Amino acid sequence: MKLILDTSAYVGFKLNNKEIVEYLIRADTILISPVVLGELMFGFRGGNRYKSNISELDRFLSHPLVERIKLTGITSDRYSRIASQLKRQGTPIPTNDIWIAAQTMETGAELVTLDRHFEKIEGLVYCLFADIS
Repeated sequence: MKLILDTSAYVGFKLNNKEIVEYLIRADTILISPVVLGELMFGFRGGNRYKSNISELDRFLSHPLVERIKLTGITSDRYSRIASQLKRQGTPIPTNDIWIAAQTMETGAELVTLDRHFEKIEGLVYCLFADIS
């Protein structure tokens, strides 16, 4: 099973959400988008544990099952299709999440998230977990 983590899923994993941890354990590959990395690092900079959060993220990224993915021309095409669909429907979602969805579709992975707005994207394969707050 190939998974791609949304930022909310990484946070759930770090908070030791049992359901998310058990789901990730079953993965053959865990993909991480540069968009998610940017969101995480932005969040880290707003807190008082920047160095420890970066260290934990680096440890996570060095796991043999974790793979960083890149934005490509195909990603851009998928992004434009998803954004157009959402605009036609009148159901916008955050721009970064459109990029994450585009990468999920491009890689044929399953998105792991806590954000319900991904339900608005036709053809996206995802696993939605309950809010951890």
